[in-house]
Amino acid sequence: MKERVRGGNTVVRLKEVAYANIYDPGSKTFRKVKILRVVENPANREYVRLGIVSRGSVIETELGLAKVTSRPSRDGVVNAVLTKSSG
Repeated sequence: MKERVRGGNTVVRLKEVAYANIYDPGSKTFRKVKILRVVENPANREYVRLGIVSRGSVIETELGLAKVTSRPSRDGVVNAVLTKSSG
């Protein structure tokens, strides 16, 4: 969703997200992977229960656990770094 901000600029914000761009430091590759659930969120404990993704959140994906490095509400995309592989 595009939203007008101060100065007449527009910002793309996410209302729902199903996929994340995951960086795997072991193989140094990027992959688009489905998000299964939010595991931890340092911003607010209730965000985990509600499934809200923000910067610093730990999400469970098809590849394993990943930490969100982007700001989904500002950037309009979820980028994350793989921290623990599932396999």
